[in-house]
Amino acid sequence: MGAYTYVSELWRKTSDVMSLAKVEVLEYRQLPSMVRVTRPTRPDKARRLGYKAKQGYVVYRVRVKRGGRKRPVSKGIVYGKPTNQGVTQLKFQRSKRSVAEERAGRKLGGLRVLNSYWINEDSTYKYF
Repeated sequence: MGAYTYVSELWRKTSDVMSLAKVEVLEYRQLPSMVRVTRPTRPDKARRLGYKAKQGYVVYRVRVKRGGRKRPVSKGIVYGKPTNQGVTQLKFQRSKRSVAEERAGRKLGGLRVLNSYWINEDSTYKYF
């Protein structure tokens, strides 16, 4: 087995690495929602998804809020039939990962999003 196989196993198991990752989240929270990082947090995963350590490839960490989507209604007033009156328990149809990719693509217009992967999460945010 190669080195990347062992690294990917560490991310799958509840080990010391994951306890360190929980500490890192505290640092992530203090930073802006989109931060350029020098190298991938998970090099094995990044390489599997197409990243190469060469000029022209940049890595960003994007923060997305966890939880469901609340319907944007003024003062909670909804119209129509009772089946369409929900406000709070609605589920967004797209994944958090795709939302993170879209935000990165919108903010970094001159670049193209290659791929993304889950890094970490806490009670409020997910990081990709």
